[in-house]
Amino acid sequence: MPIFSLASEGGIGTFGKEAYRFVDFLKAAKQSYWQILPLTPTGHGDSPYSSFSAFAGNPYFIDLEVLIDEKLLTKKEFSTADFGNDPHKVDYEKIGSNRLQLLRLAFNRFKSDSEYDRFLEENGYWLNDFACFMAIKTANSQADWHNWPQTLRRRDPAALIEIEKDLKEDIDFYKFLQFKFSQQWFKLKEYANQNGIKIIGDIPIYVALDSCDVWANTEQFQLDEGFMPTSVAGCPPDAFAEDGQLWGNPLYDWKTMKADDYKWWVSRMKHALKLYDVVRIDHFRGFESYFSIPATDNTAKNGKWVKGPDMALFRQFKKDIGDNLPIIAEDLGYLTPQVKKLLKSTGYPGMKVLQFAFDGDSNNDYLPYNHPKNSVVYTGTHDNDTIIGWTMSASDSEVKRAEKFFNAKRNDGFNWTMMRAALASRSDTCILMMPDILALDSNGRINTPSVVGGNWNWRIDSYCINDWLSKIIADLTTLYGRNP
Repeated sequence: MPIFSLASEGGIGTFGKEAYRFVDFLKAAKQSYWQILPLTPTGHGDSPYSSFSAFAGNPYFIDLEVLIDEKLLTKKEFSTADFGNDPHKVDYEKIGSNRLQLLRLAFNRFKSDSEYDRFLEENGYWLNDFACFMAIKTANSQADWHNWPQTLRRRDPAALIEIEKDLKEDIDFYKFLQFKFSQQWFKLKEYANQNGIKIIGDIPIYVALDSCDVWANTEQFQLDEGFMPTSVAGCPPDAFAEDGQLWGNPLYDWKTMKADDYKWWVSRMKHALKLYDVVRIDHFRGFESYFSIPATDNTAKNGKWVKGPDMALFRQFKKDIGDNLPIIAEDLGYLTPQVKKLLKSTGYPGMKVLQFAFDGDSNNDYLPYNHPKNSVVYTGTHDNDTIIGWTMSASDSEVKRAEKFFNAKRNDGFNWTMMRAALASRSDTCILMMPDILALDSNGRINTPSVVGGNWNWRIDSYCINDWLSKIIADLTTLYGRNP
């Protein structure tokens, strides 16, 4: 259940009262985990997987009603703002402009205190660069950092000192946003933990080119002298995409990262494990081998597989962070023996998605009887259609196999049929999608990969979070032996 999908007032889900109500709902439903999407600021395409920072939080999630209680905003300012007209969809254009205007008002009324000073000190290792980066972007009409003046692109010390003076107010504004985000998030997380709910967070393997991460750490990426990528990330051609997938993210310079004991990655993982109780690593197979595409190409056809850091990175995690880290590996797609060996060596649970199970192969890893205990089963993920949507969008042969496998019909509560199968799986953890629990069709889909626009905006109705539904989930959780 993404944060943005909550039924909060103000056009988008937040860390406010609806989030606390959802925790109460999860507790009543006898759940142990709440899995969310990345909390980082959304970048191009409104995607949480394309962010200006791997460390910062999304200011849209700051609850404005809490700021009213703190006397930083007025009820009138909040009630008269235009956040969009559709309660079931996030209007990112209106949220981006009008919400930030209110947050600027709150900043102008904010008085720093010891808690704020402590936050600045504890988070300076990423916060100072990020606030500076965002202030410069704002001053340059949101231009990519490659289009900034050369002295700023190259982070000339004298130019940065001058910027810190000239843009001090904006820099302080972005620090304030991160403080309020952190303050509200950790209160919510503490409430969830106190009620027996652990948070599963998500970190993308790659970062966006137009990000503070690349701007402040150019030596850690495969870039030329002008700081442009020499190679970019993607996926090879397959039956679904004859040209492959060209993601365009800059690739890591793993040789440089190894030389400094993977300092950036260790810092990122430590930060994630502070934000979340469990971390799902997206595109895990990229650590064994990654697909490298010439940056000048328009398709992924000429890409090649290149050896990644493999176990060396995870041994460094173990050394610098600790043993038995609570990590879930997103190991979906075609996996080579080498990737399977890496997963086994880490000991992390992989993912099993039921929607991928019905290709007709009895050895399919996603079929329930093939699930290993050390895994997390899903009916689908944020990139899949809903179960009801899948019965209408998947091939007829796949759906017929699923009907035969479950001895059920697609038009007769098939969402509950597949969720029961997930709950009955051998996997020791089961995650259900909220749109599936609500029996939504494709209108409840969170993301359609490779489609620009119309994603990451589904929102729930407040009345859907109720005692009747929590009892149904609780009873099923008990029936399948998954009580906390």
